[in-house]
Amino acid sequence: MSILSENIRYLRNQINSSQQKVADALFITRGRYAKYEDGASEPPIELLLRISRYFHISIDLMVSVDLRRISIKEIMELPDNRILLPVKVDEAGENRIEIVPHRASMGYLTGYSNPEYIERLQNITLPFLGSGKYRAFPAEGDSMPPHKDGAYIIGRYIDSFGQLKTGKSYVFITREEGITYKRLKEISNDSFLLSADNDFYDPYALPISDVFEIWEYTCSIATDEFKKEDFAPDHQTIIQMLKELKGEIKELKSKNK
Repeated sequence: MSILSENIRYLRNQINSSQQKVADALFITRGRYAKYEDGASEPPIELLLRISRYFHISIDLMVSVDLRRISIKEIMELPDNRILLPVKVDEAGENRIEIVPHRASMGYLTGYSNPEYIERLQNITLPFLGSGKYRAFPAEGDSMPPHKDGAYIIGRYIDSFGQLKTGKSYVFITREEGITYKRLKEISNDSFLLSADNDFYDPYALPISDVFEIWEYTCSIATDEFKKEDFAPDHQTIIQMLKELKGEIKELKSKNK
């Protein structure tokens, strides 16, 4: 078996995926994909590019390095493991902020590394943002208040795990969840511990091998007017406030005796 065949088998096992699921993502039959894992044949360059984008590992590393000897976190941080990030620029050469639409957000998973897909996205500019590459992603659900459905989170591209900071919020582009916006709590060798700002949702571990891209929160665009009740404290907050007030009153009484 070649290094490539061993590597793609290893990478597939790391994400706990079946040959059929990977084959479907690559738009080929399971039998054809199995031959690549068995080393019975080598994929053509066009398919090798799709495999590289699917596992988010550079072609150079897949065909020249035994990835089984390196942790997934180390692989993702290797200088040679760089997947092209397509960007759109204006006539002056300045970066534009591409907008990933709500209705087609899942399409981003297959098009994020495709220059033609990125070129078709609508875009805006925000002159007050600093240096870096920015992209706008749709906010969905109620896990990160006060951002509502219809809002957009504008993130700055993170090209190294060393730039990540616990306590900050990020847009994670992932294989299983798609686009998810969460707060980073911890970083381990093989996963990120993420949490929602809405305490109704429990923290969870996101495997590093499942992550395609990470974008740091910089600002947001609300497309729906905020209402007064959006900022009203919930029941648990009120209960906690009453407990603290009760404790303060008790302490004051004890001092006055």
